[in-house]
Amino acid sequence: MKLQFPFMQLPIQLDADALASEVLALDASCWRARMGGVAGNSALPLITTGGAVESDELGGDMRPTPWLQRCPYIMQVMEALGATWGRSRLMRLSGRSQLAAHVDTNYYWQERMRVHVPIVTTPAVRFHCGDADVNMGAGECWIFDTWRRHGVVNTGDVDRIHLVMDTVGGEGFWKQVAEGARPVGVAGLPEHPWNPRFVAYDRSAATPALDFESCNVPVVMTPWEVREHVSFLLREAVPDPRLAAIQRALSTFTRHWQAAWACHGEDHSGWPRYRALLQSLQAELVALGVGQIGLRNETGLLHALSACLFDVALADGANGEARRDHHGAASQANPTPATPRGEGTEQPDFALDRPVFIISPPRSGSTLLFETLASAPDVFTIGDESHGLFEGIAALDPAQRGFDSNRLLASDADDGVITQLRQGFRAALRDRERRRPASDPVRMLEKTPKNALRIPLLRRVFPDARFIYLHRDPRQTLGSMLDGWQSGGFRTYPALPGWQGPPWSFLLVPGWRELSGKPLEAIVAAQWARTSQILLDDLDALPAEDWIGVDYERFVSDPQAETTRLCRWAGFGWDVTLGERLPLSRYTLTPPDAGKWRRHAALIEPALAGLQPLVARAREASRHQAGTSVPS
Repeated sequence: MKLQFPFMQLPIQLDADALASEVLALDASCWRARMGGVAGNSALPLITTGGAVESDELGGDMRPTPWLQRCPYIMQVMEALGATWGRSRLMRLSGRSQLAAHVDTNYYWQERMRVHVPIVTTPAVRFHCGDADVNMGAGECWIFDTWRRHGVVNTGDVDRIHLVMDTVGGEGFWKQVAEGARPVGVAGLPEHPWNPRFVAYDRSAATPALDFESCNVPVVMTPWEVREHVSFLLREAVPDPRLAAIQRALSTFTRHWQAAWACHGEDHSGWPRYRALLQSLQAELVALGVGQIGLRNETGLLHALSACLFDVALADGANGEARRDHHGAASQANPTPATPRGEGTEQPDFALDRPVFIISPPRSGSTLLFETLASAPDVFTIGDESHGLFEGIAALDPAQRGFDSNRLLASDADDGVITQLRQGFRAALRDRERRRPASDPVRMLEKTPKNALRIPLLRRVFPDARFIYLHRDPRQTLGSMLDGWQSGGFRTYPALPGWQGPPWSFLLVPGWRELSGKPLEAIVAAQWARTSQILLDDLDALPAEDWIGVDYERFVSDPQAETTRLCRWAGFGWDVTLGERLPLSRYTLTPPDAGKWRRHAALIEPALAGLQPLVARAREASRHQAGTSVPS
């Protein structure tokens, strides 16, 4: 749920020792790895669909598992909070581990609070949300804005255990929020008395009669809910000239949906009509360029519409991932649900043919290039950057590798890593209309800045992988990197051990410890230089026909010609007519301007002075065209 503040502490204090005693008494076999294989991250289910301990579903009758029934104090805590409870779990994050920053876009969390009660924790555990971060103390009770990018880092050696409960609230819950909650993460808030109510464990109390969700995912979404989701997402969209046409299309759709609802309601006779409306809208929005519209929380408008509307407005099973959480868990809430794909189910083994990876230093314009190429009709992507797919594998997780760097070699990919990465990508692939692959071969496009340090590993995992090297004037790149570090919106490793400086942003380059305590301009110059040196050396080691160069300025000045050229080389089809100016990408901080870097000229020019041979080499590589040169 989107909140006004990044964090909010509720006015309730719990007996952390009593909670810990209760939780640690549970058998170790009750814990299981999180869906998606996030390294060091495990869960113990307390409230699930039907009370089944193996369930990761988000819809249906939520009921207590046997493990919750063994935790009477946790049940008293839930009663004291005065809410109706949905899926709830104990969440454990191992020492030296992290949960990568992400946004909860799934339908289930649009109107639900995520309540955190730390049970076992240390000061080394930091929870980040937007630009704010806190250490939640043991026995405290917190909610936070799940619509902002958030994550957790545990730099200590002690496993962190939180009680994590999802709820739409309740009379008592909202009363506590209104009367005594303490916002955190916004400057200039007035101080007010802080008097949290202590809730002790009552050993003699009867088992509480808790309220659990029964109605949580629609069979057919009401027109009023459709309108609410559409209005919210349009308000969250980054300004773009195409939004007016997209808004008109969505407005027309909501009126047609209301007419269908008035005729059919939830009756099966109306389902074909509803499905036709959804498919028609999706095709129209794709044609209008919705896939290139970003949201303020750094996700995409099409991705959010899929999660909140296309995947859930109708429970006819036509959309294969209709009720999955953002970590990959499936949910079946209706009589004819989609077949879940997750733990314990088979993954389709689509043949990936010549997957294409966009490679560049950060802030080089790779998101804009990716979003443009992703509009090709036969191209599949995972829709966002693949940080979780890589760092969710223990062998590739920087925290498990001593935070050495994001550099990965072919030797880092054993058979298990190869299988996990290939299956992870295949399971997440969608085309421009959010459809899953239906036949072989599958053409995949991927863009994640950290991949600039992973080319040898990518070639090991995908032997026929091909690469697009995107070059941008390093003065512009460094200027944008400085802005990114200063904005706080690109933090990747905010609690690096021993690091002296602002929270680390962008990729983690080899030798980063040497940069500790140095000025920010020296840090970003080293990031650019080390990334460029490594990726250029790796590209030079490839057959000339397996990579191609493109210059950012050449691309934005003639996007149609450059996109056609790249698609022809990659073997992608292309049926889109691009305007003279491309829309802003989802991660744009401020509108592009070739001279914007001059605000930092006094910092950038000295930092680049000793890098001119590398600058020239990078510029020359942008002209590489399968072994030939592109005219300047």
